[in-house]
Formats: sequence, C-alpha cells, structure tokens
Amino acid sequence: MKLTVLADNNTFIDHYYCGEPALSFYLEDEETKILFDTGYSDVFVKNAEKMRIDLSAAMHIVLSHGHNDHTGGLVFLQEKNYLFNKHIVAHPDVFIPREENGHSICSPLDALTIAKQCEVSYSKTPYQISSRFLFLGEIPELLSFEKRDSIGFTHTPDGQEKDLVMDDSALVHQSEAGLFIITRCSHSGICTIIEYAKQVCQQEKITGVIGGFHLFDHSPRLQQTIAYFKANDIGQIYPSHCVSLTAKAEMFKSLPISEVGVGLTLNI
Repeated sequence: MKLTVLADNNTFIDHYYCGEPALSFYLEDEETKILFDTGYSDVFVKNAEKMRIDLSAAMHIVLSHGHNDHTGGLVFLQEKNYLFNKHIVAHPDVFIPREENGHSICSPLDALTIAKQCEVSYSKTPYQISSRFLFLGEIPELLSFEKRDSIGFTHTPDGQEKDLVMDDSALVHQSEAGLFIITRCSHSGICTIIEYAKQVCQQEKITGVIGGFHLFDHSPRLQQTIAYFKANDIGQIYPSHCVSLTAKAEMFKSLPISEVGVGLTLNI
C-alpha cells in the first residue's frame, strides 16, 4: 500500500504544499485507488496537482465522518467533475445536518446531490472495499476510558439533539504482516477503533496507525492511550490533524512517533 498525505494541519519544511486544519489521504494498493476524506477546501486538489496525483483515477471516495473539515472538499471535486460515477463509502449519517455555536459544520453537499452523481454504499457494518481495504462502519463502545463526547448538534424528526458523531469510522489495510489502521478524528476513540478492527479482522497484529487521535491535553485518557499502544507493540505511529503538540510530546517519550505533514508518502 502507498499512502500520500494530501491535506493536514502540518506541512514539512522545504515541501511547498499548502496546509489547513483538515485531513485527506490518497491510498493506492495494486489497482485500488481511494481518496480518504477531502479536507476543508480545495487545498487537497491543489496539493495533488503539485504531486502529479490524478484524483480522477480514484474510483472510491471514503468519508470518515460528516464534519466539514473532512467533507468540505467534495464541492471542489464536483466542480472538476471528479464525482461523476465515483463510488462513495460512508456511514448512513454522514450527510445529516450539523451545527456548532450557530454555524454549520456538515458537508456542503447533501445526500440527494451526491446520489445524482455517485454510486453510494452506506454501511453501519464493516464493508469490504477491496481484497485489502476494509471500511469499519459504526464503531461500538469497547473501552471504558474512551467515552464518546458530543460535538455540536444535529437535527432529527424529534428535534435538535446532541451529536455524538456516530458516523465516525476508519479504514483498515489488511496484509500478511498484520493490520494498518487509517483513521481521521477518532471520535470513537483511537484504541476502540483498533480493538474493533482486531475483532472484525480476527487479527491481533497491528503494524501501524495514522490519523487524528483527538488528543489534546495531559489527561488520564492520553496516558491510557499511550499504555494501550505500548501493550499492543504498535511499531509505526503517525499522529496528525487533531493531536496537539502537547499530546505528541508526551507520546514521543515512550512511543515510536513519526511526524506527519502534507506530502508524506508511506509505503506499507
């Protein structure tokens, strides 16, 4: 598998790409090409062009969840006619209306607009995209130290409700060596996501993990996350997007942490 970071909060020195508080990865495995999330703006498109990555070649677009820092770029794919006949994989709640502090934080395109252009596979259960890529669907609560926090509100037929981001999901790349976890914000809890991947795939070995872990402050949750990573002997850890410098510094004391930024390419 080859993974390229198209959008992230961080950019590398002497790599002349644009960054933003968002995330987008381009994944390639033999004939399978996946765009995993689309960032907040057209930054991922501009960066892909500079990297000479043809986004029109990605037949699958996987959305980790519906927040606009992961779905905002859909409108720019639409402008370039890159959505037509693409296969979108996501949780059924990915396009629901969302708001926080009076501002919309959902996708700029709704489900009806998407359905007119794309083949869509909505799934709460694990969904096999290819022989090696698995979309986990809805992540159940498995670990007591990773309780879901609400972010803003969503609108339902019963009125306004706190949004627990139940659509938050992740990708798993399966190989003979083990599982490589590709996540985004990990609203479900990064350790819970890993545990669920192990259950679904019936594989204990985790070769690595990349993405946002939603860790910010010194806290019991951060310490328990570090302890979990150590106990599972995860050899490659790439925290990005929603992981603060404070959290990264604490993790770096005892874990094999690597820097993530736009332009990073991993060959797994």
